[in-house]
Amino acid sequence: MRQSRNALVALAASASAASLSSVCTTSWVKSILPTNGTLLGIDLVPSAVTASVYNASSSSSSSSAGGMSTASYNYCNVTVTYTHTGKGDTVVVKYAFPDPSDFKNRFYVAGGGGFSLSSDATGGLEYGAVGGATDAGYDAFDYSYDEVVLYGNGSINWDATYMFGYQALGEMTILGKALTRGFYSKADDAKVYTYYEGCSDGGREGMSQVQRYGEEYDGAITGAPAFRFAQQQVHHVFSSAVEQTLDYYPPPCELDKIVNATIAACDPLDGRTDGVVSRTDLCKLNFDLKTIIGEPYYCAEQNYTSLGFGFSKRQAEGSTTSYQPAQNGTVSAEGVAVAEAIYNGLHNSANQRAYLSWQIASELSDAATTYNSDTDSWELSIPSTGGEYVTKFVQLLDLDNLSDLDGVTYDTLVDWMRTGMIRYMDSLQTTLPDLTPFQASGGKLLHYHGESDPSIPSGSSVHYWQAVRSIMYGNLTASESLSALSDWYQFYLIPGAAHCGTNSLQPGPYPENNMQIMIDWVENGVKPSRLNATVSSGDYEGETQMLCQWPQRPLWKNGSSSFVCVNDEKSIDSWTYSFPAFELPVY
Repeated sequence: MRQSRNALVALAASASAASLSSVCTTSWVKSILPTNGTLLGIDLVPSAVTASVYNASSSSSSSSAGGMSTASYNYCNVTVTYTHTGKGDTVVVKYAFPDPSDFKNRFYVAGGGGFSLSSDATGGLEYGAVGGATDAGYDAFDYSYDEVVLYGNGSINWDATYMFGYQALGEMTILGKALTRGFYSKADDAKVYTYYEGCSDGGREGMSQVQRYGEEYDGAITGAPAFRFAQQQVHHVFSSAVEQTLDYYPPPCELDKIVNATIAACDPLDGRTDGVVSRTDLCKLNFDLKTIIGEPYYCAEQNYTSLGFGFSKRQAEGSTTSYQPAQNGTVSAEGVAVAEAIYNGLHNSANQRAYLSWQIASELSDAATTYNSDTDSWELSIPSTGGEYVTKFVQLLDLDNLSDLDGVTYDTLVDWMRTGMIRYMDSLQTTLPDLTPFQASGGKLLHYHGESDPSIPSGSSVHYWQAVRSIMYGNLTASESLSALSDWYQFYLIPGAAHCGTNSLQPGPYPENNMQIMIDWVENGVKPSRLNATVSSGDYEGETQMLCQWPQRPLWKNGSSSFVCVNDEKSIDSWTYSFPAFELPVY
């Protein structure tokens, strides 16, 4: 039996001025559960509710203090279980409710990474927000999606696919907002400001929410989104295919030399020599990689870590570690040809473009080769980032990587992309360009991408921004469409940055307070025009840079201490691609 609703509301009202423990009870949470049938397709299981008081610590940057600050929060840890009507499945959701005295009418969703949704519900506490995390119905707290995508060879787990793709987070948010109003005794129609924040696949997850549940969110911050899943994941195999096609497997040190020499040559093109290529477009237009041929390189022996899914220079699931001997030589024409082909992007045998690639001066991580001590030679090393996608998602075989690329051509890669795009068009592809529901409900989107990202090409984000502009404002003039779009959707390239973080090769700026910027935009109407970022290393450590909103580009002039944002049509054109290798549009 439920307690009297009026009595419990009175209890909660008094608790808001007293203690969290007064409302952090299973009886109170059970009493505020939406009646089954209220949330379409969701049947709650009241007997499975739990509620306990917990404590969490949070560290965040403090620009005013010039360092990190740590805070401790008491919160109510709640678990709620539901099933989809008539399905017989079980979905477990965790929520972290801040102390009533800390609550600021906000709900916060944090993104995950790789093939994992976030398992931590406490990310919103520092913002006075309720946070959530979901097991997505396939125990996502303990298993990543790639572990459950197949029931067996040839059999796709579509329930897990749709839940991971977008459904689990959308349902968690809808249910969480209803519980938030109930927990704090708000009216059923009370405003709960709802925010999303994530990078990499967390960025893709955010885009899935903006595209599928746009009316539910007031603000979304999406970094380096791993959308356009088929093209992006198969692209991780592209570097290996280039090496096999050209029959040259460069020592990693040779590739490092090519990248570092490119950075050194292109650094001044943006107007300031600071170790950062802020204008990869100018590098692409003005620098010839062939000028590096003959330059010497040397690397001491070391253990080398290859990449797992979606990470840059970090150990991740699917990564491997191997030995590298000392490397001493000069950059070869063959090594430069490999780099040129990779930066140019995938084309089919008819020379039709199939996809874009990493910006010139980005690290060539996927091209890393493996040393064979028996033959004293460098050999192909297929990144699991792409190989697993091909085996599990395209070939439908329960294998963690491709064993080789025998018989694989560029046309094969295009076919793999096409298969993945069509098969997962409505689940993983996450490239719907019509965001009208999100925009019409007042949503704000802050989208950013490291310009030298070696995992997810920054041009991928540019292309999606262009698709949204074209689909939603194609009937307006260029200036009108830019103005209309920037009112609610702003995109920023982060000079020199890698994948979801700073770049050890380029000591450039990185945004530190995106959530505060978003809160000010949503709740106070303070629309940003540039993005605040801080340089964390190098000669300009601590410098604040206000980044240019795309399509404007930075340009330092005459030794100035700051850059101006310019419109450079030729440079912008270098970011614009079409993909005639596919008959379907690639948004």
